Amino acid sequence: MDVTCKQAEEVIMMSGGDMAKPLLGRRNVDNDPNLVPTAGRTIGILGSGDFARSLAIRLTFSGFKVVVGSRNPKRKASLFPLAAEVTFQADAVKKTDIIFVAVFREHYSMLCELSDVLTGKILVDVSNNTEMNLHKESNAEYLASLFPTCTVVKGFNVISAWTLQSGPRDGNKQVLICSDNQEAKRTVAEIIRVMGFTPADMGSLSSACEIENIPLRLLPAWKIPVFLALGLFLCFFTYNLVRQVIHPYIREQKNKFYKIPIEVVNTTLPCVAYVMLSLVYLPGVLAALLQLYHGTKYRRFPDWLDQWLQHRKQIGLLSFFCAALHAVYSLALPMRRSHRYQLIETAVKQAMEKKPDVWIEEEVWRMEMYISFGIIALGLLSLLAITSLPSIANSLNWREFSFVQSTLGFIALVISTLHTLTYGWTRAFDENQYKFYLPPTYTLTLLVPCTVILAKVFFLLPCVRQRLLRIRRGWEKDMQQKCPSTLRVVGGASEADPGTQQIGEQV
Repeated sequence: MDVTCKQAEEVIMMSGGDMAKPLLGRRNVDNDPNLVPTAGRTIGILGSGDFARSLAIRLTFSGFKVVVGSRNPKRKASLFPLAAEVTFQADAVKKTDIIFVAVFREHYSMLCELSDVLTGKILVDVSNNTEMNLHKESNAEYLASLFPTCTVVKGFNVISAWTLQSGPRDGNKQVLICSDNQEAKRTVAEIIRVMGFTPADMGSLSSACEIENIPLRLLPAWKIPVFLALGLFLCFFTYNLVRQVIHPYIREQKNKFYKIPIEVVNTTLPCVAYVMLSLVYLPGVLAALLQLYHGTKYRRFPDWLDQWLQHRKQIGLLSFFCAALHAVYSLALPMRRSHRYQLIETAVKQAMEKKPDVWIEEEVWRMEMYISFGIIALGLLSLLAITSLPSIANSLNWREFSFVQSTLGFIALVISTLHTLTYGWTRAFDENQYKFYLPPTYTLTLLVPCTVILAKVFFLLPCVRQRLLRIRRGWEKDMQQKCPSTLRVVGGASEADPGTQQIGEQV
């Protein structure tokens, strides 16, 4: 089927709608002389499922001639763009040297009858499993064992059918590939680039098992932070439940169970958000203390601290999530029926007691400051969350990113502390607040954040800051004993390395 690239684009755009908008048109191919030899060659696809259809659409848009091999070509032809030729599998294999195998592993054996015509071909395995490590060998290695005369390349399994149709603008641009043949990998990598994606070489075919496990992972970096957040939520929820519901029920025989869905949850969420935010900066404090104690930055941190440092982003995003929920719950508090009844009851009592003026200046100022600090803290957390997105973080240089995540993050922690303190005000000294002799919840949440803030202030002391900066520039406490003449420090930097006068990493 001899159809030009421009004609193919027009035909497929008419049949595919918005999802079929081309990412790379003829102009993209013509402007890049390195891609001209690859674009225009014939690519084969074995399979007629959703992924095969999306693959055919993207290849056609990118200037390739596509031949689809199917067991029922007449029935499947209407599912593919008119620019793609749909024929029997044997005929499709004969027309190309590069073939995408878009069938499930259990159907590989059905291709064995094509082993003669597949000799010397490049087979691109795009399959995935339903479970991690389901088989002893990867799908790509199994395919290579069935067709030893072919060269197998693993790739495209981490790209969804949606991403293929919509283009890398709306999905991940990386395509992981691996193979034992370097020339085959180079050929497939050229095809990937023409399609608008970025190839990532993962080595030999033995890496296929790892590549096939990637789409099956469910947020692997989020497990520890999520369990941490859930653990904190359960602890604070139980604590607040005892104080706000169980205590009045036992001591005063008052039914306060209606508070559980909204009020108890809303009291728990800011506690979790506040403590989680402090846990973002606590590992940095511990790391700095270890560096000061050992007098070097070249000693490895303990594994638990290393894992903690790597999960700070996820912990911070969960903190923002809890804070956002707290804001929504707080806005919903006045809309509750119980709150309206309480307002009416309070108004009736004040009328019966003939209190015309119930204005309390101290309480008014406390609430104004409390809400203001909360809004500012949530705004800063929103900024931290936005800059955590890869698309935003990639547009910032290191100094800008460090300023937002480190400096503004610490300011957010300080303002959150002020928000908590204005909420508590003087109630920490009221004995009626100690129900079952348990202190108010906010006093418990202040422990870790205040520790972090005090440690940060300690690190800002000139003597401590100067020593920490020297350590992070490569200085070690044993170096001065070995070679004192070359390590005389002037203004916090050694004379042997004038470049170390630049600002070091933030604590």
